[in-house]
Amino acid sequence: MIIAITNQKGGVGKTTTAINISAAMALMGKRVLLVDTDPQAHSTISLLRDTQDLNKSLYDILSNRNEKIESIIHPSTVPGLSIAVSKISMAKLEPTLIGEIDGHFRLKEALQPIKNKYDFIFIDTPPTLGLITLNSLVAATHLLIPIQSSYLCLEGTDDLLETIEKVKKVANQNLQIIGVVITLHDQRTNMSKDVVGRIGKVFGDKVFKASVSKSVKLEESPAYKESIFSYAPNSIGAQQYRKIAEELIRRAKN
Repeated sequence: MIIAITNQKGGVGKTTTAINISAAMALMGKRVLLVDTDPQAHSTISLLRDTQDLNKSLYDILSNRNEKIESIIHPSTVPGLSIAVSKISMAKLEPTLIGEIDGHFRLKEALQPIKNKYDFIFIDTPPTLGLITLNSLVAATHLLIPIQSSYLCLEGTDDLLETIEKVKKVANQNLQIIGVVITLHDQRTNMSKDVVGRIGKVFGDKVFKASVSKSVKLEESPAYKESIFSYAPNSIGAQQYRKIAEELIRRAKN
C-alpha cells in the first residue's frame, strides 16, 4: 500500500504525521519506507543522523530515469523504517520536467520495482498542488489528509478534492482517501469542537477516531533526530499516533 500524506495548506502537521505514523508502523513490525518529496526535506533531516554526505536525493531519481531509487534509500533512526531522501534540489524538479510527457508519472515508475518490498510506503508531500504533489497522487494507492482543527482548516479543501478527482479521471482511477486525521487539536475550546464537526460533515466516516493534540514533545523530537516513540514514548502524542497507526492498519484491511 502506498499512502500519500497530503494537504496543500502548510502548518497542519503533515510531516509530523508522516514521520510518526511511519515510525509507529515500523515499530509494529511492518516493513516501511518513507519517501520525502518536500524540497524542505524535513522528514529527511528529522530521521537521519547525518545529512551532510548525501550525494543524491529524490531529485536525481525523478529527473533522470536511469537512476534507481534504491541508491537514495537509507536506514532511519527508527528501527525498521527506511527513508528515500530529499534535498533542496527538489525545488528544481518542476522546471526540469516541464514539457516532459511523463512528468507526473516519474515517482510511480521509480517505486514500481521496490513497492513489493514494503508493507507500507508513505509519501510526505510539499504544501502545494504542483507537479511534485501530482507525482505523489499518481504514485499512491491511498491518501491520508491531515487537517488542523482551526477556523481556516477547510480553506483550500475544495481545491484538493478537485485535484484528486482530476487525477482519478486522468492518471490513477483507483486512488482512494483512506482517512482524514485531525491535527493540532485543542479539545478544551468550543471553536475546535465546532471545527471538528465541520470536518465530519465534509468527510464523514473518513475522519479517524483518534486525533492529535498540540504537543511540545512532538515539536521537539525532530531536533533530536527521533520519532515521538523514542523521544517521549509515554507522552500523549505517542499514544495518539499509536492509535492512529492501529486504525490505519484496520482500514487498510477493509
